Amino acid sequence: MAESDTYKTIKSASSGLYKEKGSRFVSAAFHIAAEAEVKSVLEEIRKERHEARHHCYAYILGATGETWRANDDGEPSGTAGRPILGQIRSSGLTNVLIVVSRYFGGTLLGVSGLINAYRTAAENALSNAEITEHIIMESYEILYTYTSMNTVMKIIKEEDIGQSGHSFDMECRITIHIRRSATERILARFSRIEGLKYKFLSEK
Repeated sequence: MAESDTYKTIKSASSGLYKEKGSRFVSAAFHIAAEAEVKSVLEEIRKERHEARHHCYAYILGATGETWRANDDGEPSGTAGRPILGQIRSSGLTNVLIVVSRYFGGTLLGVSGLINAYRTAAENALSNAEITEHIIMESYEILYTYTSMNTVMKIIKEEDIGQSGHSFDMECRITIHIRRSATERILARFSRIEGLKYKFLSEK
């Protein structure tokens, strides 16, 4: 079975709310592309919701959801971060951060009550989000001789390949952007051009 080159994420930030026995659980879901973004989002939320007692969160990153973390921020272990994480996973999403801020209402909810509250707050934020499918693209730099230009451009046109960064001289250079599932086939076509070289640049 071919590896998927798409994943689902949210298009932009969304929010939700859950109330239980006087406590308010205010949730926010964010689209993120790297772990470095998590810290700044948390700092902003702690500043904005400074009266909240806890800011629990979870995130999943990467095309296959390979990077993840859950944080209970002082709530009993496993009652906040993991239920939030579970909602992201059950929605089949990645590159998503959810933060749930709890304003304590004076009544203890118990372990099962907390799990339900954080899970429902996270679910509410996601239900208000716009889900989008992202296609994974790979970028390559192609180096070829001027005499090969027509052949290279023919392939680019036939395959409807995105391109940028042209440099035409005795040795020509171009950056191409290919859908990951088509990479092997398209690079094989380029490889048949005498003297052409390519190198992987990035994946997005």
